[in-house]
Amino acid sequence: MPFYQQLGDIPNKRHVQFRKEDGNLYREQVFGTAGFVGITSILYHYNSPTMVKEVLGSVDVSPKIAVECNLHSRKLEGFNVVPGKDFLDSRIPIMFNSDLTIELAAPPKIDDDDFYKNSDQAETIFVHHGSGVLETMFGNLAFSKGDYLVIPKGIIYRFKFSSNENRLLIIASASPVFTPKRYRNNFGQLLENSPYCERDFRTPSELEVHKELGDYLVKIKKNGLIHDYIYASHPFDVVGWDGFLFPYAFNIKDFEPITGRIHLPPPTHQTFEADGFVICSFVPRLFDYHPKSIPAPYNHSNIDSDELLYYVDGDFMSRVGIKPGQLTLHPAGIVHGPHPGTIEESIGQKETHETAVMVDTFKPLHLTQQALDLEDPDYHKSWVKK
Repeated sequence: MPFYQQLGDIPNKRHVQFRKEDGNLYREQVFGTAGFVGITSILYHYNSPTMVKEVLGSVDVSPKIAVECNLHSRKLEGFNVVPGKDFLDSRIPIMFNSDLTIELAAPPKIDDDDFYKNSDQAETIFVHHGSGVLETMFGNLAFSKGDYLVIPKGIIYRFKFSSNENRLLIIASASPVFTPKRYRNNFGQLLENSPYCERDFRTPSELEVHKELGDYLVKIKKNGLIHDYIYASHPFDVVGWDGFLFPYAFNIKDFEPITGRIHLPPPTHQTFEADGFVICSFVPRLFDYHPKSIPAPYNHSNIDSDELLYYVDGDFMSRVGIKPGQLTLHPAGIVHGPHPGTIEESIGQKETHETAVMVDTFKPLHLTQQALDLEDPDYHKSWVKK
């Protein structure tokens, strides 16, 4: 994130002696990106973070292609995903390309879930249902329904859910996720016409410093494999940190919609950007207010992007037969738009209460068998009047 944060105890200069009460040194870690020229944070550990006691087995979790060249519009029943035994076991990949993987998850409440580090991808996790605490090496971050949890690549974390009723949409990306450049000035500050500001972002607020030594299993994802590492020190032994790289939360309800006299295109709803895709938030908003406006979107061709919509809440004005938890995929090169009758029904309407998350990818998405198992096979025919 392009703003500075600090939590816990740190010395007044970086890379200098910083000692515990017993005179021993805290262990400094520079957590950086892009070969020391990207955004960075510095953490201070009670114990050394390098004490690997054992490396166990590895498991291949890379998604497998079931449909490589998709030219069907598709609808998936996301709530048909079966809960797993833990957070990692719950993650079901449904679509992917070289830039990102889209996953669904219904994880259970577990008191001591595994520590996890994704060294392949940054993760943006949308919480459709659920609440709890995201525990990280940067501290604890409370979350609830509607939160985007943005977790940079390489951060160790684990979830503590408040109940078993959890539904997540996970966007794991090879590149970092940022706020769109057009929302920021030359210094990184969000502009006055941005749909949100720095006050809307929540960062870790509590450090729990675990000083104890022992055997701590950390599952590390790299090159599509999850490797089991046993460390001698607890992953959450950080006494303080500062910098520009950290996990944070942003609630979709804090996205302030931009509206106009006539229908505005989807980039108006953009929330995040990354290499190869964007994430947009459709939230309750006033409709267009030209006296002859048509609130429903026009038919459009995604010549250069696949469009994935995840439906969260409310009445989806331009679709028939859509419910929360469903996903639709409209591939590049196929014209799509409102279902029959919805254009006429939208005329004269003043507002919408819908909430949805959209991911537009600039490379085609491959489908997995898990996606096909969730599919309504007749969705691509749903624009034919009956």
